[in-house]
Amino acid sequence: MRRFLKVIVVVALLLGIGAGFWLWRGQPANKPVFRTVPVKRGDLTSTISATGTVEPEEVIDVGAQVAGIIETFGTDKNGKRIDYGSEVTNGMVLAKIDPVLYKADVDVARAQVDQDKAAEVHAAADLEQMKAKEAEAEADWNRAQKLGPSEALAPTTYDSYKANYEIAKANVALDEAAVKQAKATTVAAQAALEKAERTLAYCTIISPVDGVIVDRRVTIGETVVSSFNTPSLFLIAKDLKRIQVWVSVNEADIGNILTNQPVTFTVDAYPDQVFHGKVGKVRLNATMTQNVVTYTVEVNTDNSDGRLLPYLTANVEFLTGERHDVLLVSNSALRWRPQHNQIDPLAAATKSEIPPGGTGAITHSRVEKKAIAKQTGTIWVDEGDLVRPVTVTLGLTDGVLTEVQAQDLPDGAPVVVGIQTAEMEAEENPFAPKPWWSRRSSNTRTNRGGGRGNR
Repeated sequence: MRRFLKVIVVVALLLGIGAGFWLWRGQPANKPVFRTVPVKRGDLTSTISATGTVEPEEVIDVGAQVAGIIETFGTDKNGKRIDYGSEVTNGMVLAKIDPVLYKADVDVARAQVDQDKAAEVHAAADLEQMKAKEAEAEADWNRAQKLGPSEALAPTTYDSYKANYEIAKANVALDEAAVKQAKATTVAAQAALEKAERTLAYCTIISPVDGVIVDRRVTIGETVVSSFNTPSLFLIAKDLKRIQVWVSVNEADIGNILTNQPVTFTVDAYPDQVFHGKVGKVRLNATMTQNVVTYTVEVNTDNSDGRLLPYLTANVEFLTGERHDVLLVSNSALRWRPQHNQIDPLAAATKSEIPPGGTGAITHSRVEKKAIAKQTGTIWVDEGDLVRPVTVTLGLTDGVLTEVQAQDLPDGAPVVVGIQTAEMEAEENPFAPKPWWSRRSSNTRTNRGGGRGNR
């Protein structure tokens, strides 16, 4: 009886081992499971993303042309002392520099003008006196010429009259030159006075435009030193209702930026609000940072509500294209390629499109949008265990989805974006039950790895 039971146990054990071996050999290995996404119809927007800074449209840096101590600040439109954010108008006093030294220079220059004017009058009087002496000498000489050298007029006297007349003419010419010199000196003194008065006027800092004080860079009692560089006192934004965003755009995308192109942007200060603007111009002075070339693009926007403050960081989107109610396919579907044995035999004519020896996946590129927009492509529709190729005309893309056109591609068609085997599914889901041979294989690999580690 015991021998009979042993035989039954051995037979049952052999049958179990054989059944397990059969199941193991009969299990299809790495049967492909296609990962698909449906073709859908919708709207597509293509944009270029960049980062910029909110800047006033026009900024004036108000400086000082004289050195001295800041004595007082002026008052703004609301009667308050000039400070950050003050609204000012053209000609309004912003600050005053201590004028004592410059007033002294004006007084000295004015005194010099008065002195030179007096010298001019003195020179004119001397000229008139010399002219009178010249007239007297001329009359004596004329009488001497009528008498001539004779017994009535000694030759020495005749010669003396002639010499006196020549000396008188020379003195007149000399005094005329003195008058001109006095007048020139007066003009120079007058110019020095005007210069001193203008320098004194520079002690009063006035606003050259209507605007808002963006930055006040001095305080009362601070000494301003004007040398080769003009010290900056105030930064005035001319009109904060019209503001710009200066955006750094990569050279790979600059060709898609056009004047008056629509732009949207957000700022961290108001993350839930989207602001709108248009491209003003592209500056040609490119900059290079770490071998990356960028261009500055000016985006004009309206700031009538005053919410946008200068120098906020803006996250900008340039609108390069829009499509409405078009077929959309994932870009992953455009990159995927099947193996030869995964293609429907009825589509054998399209096998030439598949690169030999692999899936032929297309690598990512910064210019992928431009390349896709100018090509046709092939997508693969899941038909169970096989796939069917569909040639599509590619349109606009946003980097994730691409507009396609095809006659035999209905809405909702399952388009393959990848492939996975049964083992891959088990690895992706750690909670799914695994067959015993998979667990055994895993343990064997783990033990071998540990052995190598011990060695």
